[in-house]
Amino acid sequence: MQRGFLVVILIIAMAVGFFAQFSGIAYAEEQAVGAVAQGSSTPWWVWPLVLFVVTFLLGIVAVLGGVGGGVLFVPIIGGFFPFHLDFVRGAGLLVALSGALAAGPGLLKKGMADLRLALPLALIASSFAIVGAMVGLALPTKIVQTALGATILGIVAIMLMAKKSEYPDVKQADALSTALRINGIYHEASTGQDINWKIHRTPHGIITFIIVGFMAGMFGLGAGWANVPVLNLMMGAPLKVSVATSKFLLSITDTSAAWIYVNNGAVLPMMVVPSIIGIMLGSIVGVRILTKTKPAAVRYIVIVMLLFAGARALLKGLGIWN
Repeated sequence: MQRGFLVVILIIAMAVGFFAQFSGIAYAEEQAVGAVAQGSSTPWWVWPLVLFVVTFLLGIVAVLGGVGGGVLFVPIIGGFFPFHLDFVRGAGLLVALSGALAAGPGLLKKGMADLRLALPLALIASSFAIVGAMVGLALPTKIVQTALGATILGIVAIMLMAKKSEYPDVKQADALSTALRINGIYHEASTGQDINWKIHRTPHGIITFIIVGFMAGMFGLGAGWANVPVLNLMMGAPLKVSVATSKFLLSITDTSAAWIYVNNGAVLPMMVVPSIIGIMLGSIVGVRILTKTKPAAVRYIVIVMLLFAGARALLKGLGIWN
């Protein structure tokens, strides 16, 4: 299984490198000139190496904390590395996408991810992810940096307040979900039971996914941090179905937004390749040590990291902490 995961990630990394070399050259050159003009004396090869080490650690923490790699990657790399924010957001989408593509097929095969639940939401979210990516690339960097910081702090608040429900009590499916036949049965291996589930508040969920998709494209965060609470707490899908369907949703939503960044030359192989490989290897290590850690403790470590990175991004965007 790990060998297949490795092959998928390496193929993604090579494909990104190939396409990025032949797209958006003018944009990349303009941004690269700006970076060189800052007069850094650090050899170029140091940054990919440091990026690999940092993303390896982020991969471990992301698994232990139960969050996607993208939501940690963008604020931390954007706040503390000398890369232009457009490149960081492009790489962040591909980092989130690589994990989703690796996990999605297996989750579908096991019947955990549900296509009837995912496809209407993916259509909405991916459409607005494209809009968000275009808006994010058009806005001045300081505005995006400030909005990113505020968004990360909002995510911290959601993580602190949100409670997960293993099997939400949905008394009656709404008319829209009934018309779309969004319901199902999945086998819970831990108890040996077949769980019948349905959803409600579907219109509310669709409206929320418009916002989630837009933010995913604009900030390059992926959307796993929002997908699961919306599917589980708002729409009433079981927790495992929500997590699995969220992974499948990411593979569609992030792909749509990522192509906007690739087409505009905002994807650097020097950043993307070490980031994807680092996150991948860190995730493998994180899975192995997951059983030996206390999830609550790691969750608060993630919250502190996001709080610090979000404050840094906000203050950097406001020109207070450069």
